[in-house]
Amino acid sequence: MNCPAPVEISYENMHFLITHNPTNATLNKLKEGIHVLDWPFDDGAPPPNQIVDDWLNLLKSKFREEPGCCVAVHCVAGLRRAPVLVALALIECGMKYENAVQFIRQIRRGAFNSKQPLFLEKYRPKMRLCFRDTNGLCCVQ
Repeated sequence: MNCPAPVEISYENMHFLITHNPTNATLNKLKEGIHVLDWPFDDGAPPPNQIVDDWLNLLKSKFREEPGCCVAVHCVAGLRRAPVLVALALIECGMKYENAVQFIRQIRRGAFNSKQPLFLEKYRPKMRLCFRDTNGLCCVQ
Protein backbone atom coordinates (compact mmCIF):
# COMPACT_ATOMS: atom_id res chain seq x y z
CA MET A 1 0.00 0.00 0.00
CA ASN A 2 1.42 3.37 -1.02
CA CYS A 3 0.59 5.76 1.82
CA PRO A 4 1.11 9.51 1.75
CA ALA A 5 3.88 11.03 3.84
CA PRO A 6 3.04 12.37 7.30
CA VAL A 7 1.93 16.01 7.41
CA GLU A 8 1.78 18.58 10.18
CA ILE A 9 -1.37 20.62 10.64
CA SER A 10 -1.02 23.74 12.80
CA TYR A 11 -3.77 26.11 13.86
CA GLU A 12 -3.66 28.63 16.69
CA ASN A 13 -1.69 26.90 19.46
CA MET A 14 -2.46 23.37 18.26
CA HIS A 15 -0.15 21.13 16.26
CA PHE A 16 -1.07 17.75 14.81
CA LEU A 17 0.85 15.14 12.89
CA ILE A 18 -1.40 13.11 10.58
CA THR A 19 0.19 9.89 9.46
CA HIS A 20 -0.61 6.41 8.25
CA ASN A 21 -0.55 3.36 10.48
CA PRO A 22 2.96 2.68 11.78
CA THR A 23 4.38 -0.68 10.74
CA ASN A 24 7.15 -2.79 12.20
CA ALA A 25 9.45 -1.24 9.59
CA THR A 26 8.60 2.34 10.60
CA LEU A 27 8.24 1.95 14.36
CA ASN A 28 11.97 2.44 14.89
CA LYS A 29 11.65 5.97 13.48
CA LEU A 30 9.30 6.96 16.30
CA LYS A 31 10.72 8.50 19.45
CA GLU A 32 10.55 6.86 22.83
CA GLY A 33 8.12 8.22 25.36
CA ILE A 34 5.09 8.35 23.10
CA HIS A 35 1.85 7.59 24.92
CA VAL A 36 -0.34 5.49 22.60
CA LEU A 37 -4.13 5.43 22.82
CA ASP A 38 -6.19 3.06 20.70
CA TRP A 39 -9.60 4.41 19.69
CA PRO A 40 -10.75 2.34 16.72
CA PHE A 41 -13.85 3.11 14.70
CA ASP A 42 -15.03 2.00 11.28
CA ASP A 43 -13.20 3.38 8.26
CA GLY A 44 -15.22 6.08 6.54
CA ALA A 45 -17.62 6.35 9.47
CA PRO A 46 -17.90 9.23 11.92
CA PRO A 47 -16.28 8.66 15.29
CA PRO A 48 -18.61 7.57 18.09
CA ASN A 49 -19.50 10.23 20.67
CA GLN A 50 -17.27 8.61 23.30
CA ILE A 51 -14.23 8.82 21.01
CA VAL A 52 -15.02 12.47 20.21
CA ASP A 53 -15.24 13.25 23.93
CA ASP A 54 -12.05 11.33 24.72
CA TRP A 55 -10.19 12.99 21.83
CA LEU A 56 -11.19 16.52 22.83
CA ASN A 57 -10.45 15.89 26.50
CA LEU A 58 -7.02 14.57 25.55
CA LEU A 59 -6.30 17.65 23.44
CA LYS A 60 -7.50 20.06 26.09
CA SER A 61 -5.25 18.56 28.75
CA LYS A 62 -2.27 17.89 26.45
CA PHE A 63 -2.15 21.38 24.95
CA ARG A 64 -2.54 22.99 28.39
CA GLU A 65 0.13 20.79 30.01
CA GLU A 66 2.60 21.05 27.14
CA PRO A 67 1.98 24.23 25.11
CA GLY A 68 3.44 23.92 21.63
CA CYS A 69 3.45 20.12 21.65
CA CYS A 70 2.38 18.09 18.64
CA VAL A 71 -0.27 15.37 18.88
CA ALA A 72 0.11 12.56 16.35
CA VAL A 73 -3.00 10.83 15.03
CA HIS A 74 -3.16 8.01 12.53
CA CYS A 75 -5.45 5.62 10.78
CA VAL A 76 -4.57 3.03 8.15
CA ALA A 77 -3.67 5.51 5.40
CA GLY A 78 -4.01 8.81 7.27
CA LEU A 79 -6.73 9.98 4.90
CA ARG A 80 -10.10 9.39 6.54
CA ARG A 81 -10.40 8.88 10.31
CA ALA A 82 -7.32 10.86 11.37
CA PRO A 83 -8.28 13.99 9.37
CA VAL A 84 -11.82 13.84 10.80
CA LEU A 85 -10.45 13.95 14.34
CA VAL A 86 -8.22 16.91 13.49
CA ALA A 87 -11.16 18.67 11.80
CA LEU A 88 -13.22 18.22 14.98
CA ALA A 89 -10.48 19.97 16.95
CA LEU A 90 -10.42 22.87 14.47
CA ILE A 91 -14.21 23.17 14.62
CA GLU A 92 -14.10 23.14 18.43
CA CYS A 93 -11.76 26.14 18.18
CA GLY A 94 -14.34 28.07 16.17
CA MET A 95 -13.41 27.20 12.58
CA LYS A 96 -16.39 26.53 10.28
CA TYR A 97 -16.58 22.93 9.13
CA GLU A 98 -16.09 23.78 5.44
CA ASN A 99 -12.99 25.83 6.28
CA ALA A 100 -11.63 22.99 8.41
CA VAL A 101 -12.12 20.49 5.57
CA GLN A 102 -10.52 22.82 3.03
CA PHE A 103 -7.65 23.70 5.38
CA ILE A 104 -6.80 20.03 5.95
CA ARG A 105 -7.25 19.09 2.27
CA GLN A 106 -4.77 21.80 1.25
CA ILE A 107 -2.13 20.05 3.33
CA ARG A 108 -3.39 16.44 3.19
CA ARG A 109 -4.50 15.73 -0.38
CA GLY A 110 -7.17 13.06 -0.57
CA ALA A 111 -8.38 13.63 3.00
CA PHE A 112 -12.01 12.76 3.79
CA ASN A 113 -14.50 10.62 1.92
CA SER A 114 -17.85 11.90 0.64
CA LYS A 115 -19.73 11.14 3.90
CA GLN A 116 -17.31 12.67 6.38
CA PRO A 117 -17.89 16.35 5.47
CA LEU A 118 -21.62 15.71 6.01
CA PHE A 119 -20.87 14.48 9.53
CA LEU A 120 -18.68 17.54 10.16
CA GLU A 121 -21.40 19.85 8.80
CA LYS A 122 -23.92 18.42 11.29
CA TYR A 123 -21.46 18.42 14.19
CA ARG A 124 -22.34 21.04 16.81
CA PRO A 125 -19.25 22.24 18.66
CA LYS A 126 -19.35 23.02 22.35
CA MET A 127 -16.20 25.16 22.07
CA ARG A 128 -14.40 22.72 24.39
CA LEU A 129 -10.98 23.84 23.18
CA CYS A 130 -11.67 27.55 23.68
CA PHE A 131 -11.59 29.95 26.58
CA ARG A 132 -12.21 33.64 27.03
CA ASP A 133 -9.46 36.02 28.03
CA THR A 134 -9.12 39.80 27.93
CA ASN A 135 -8.53 39.66 24.15
CA GLY A 136 -11.65 37.61 23.42
CA LEU A 137 -12.09 33.95 22.47
CA CYS A 138 -8.91 31.90 22.13
CA CYS A 139 -7.95 28.31 21.57
CA VAL A 140 -6.37 26.15 24.22
CA GLN A 141 -3.22 27.72 25.62
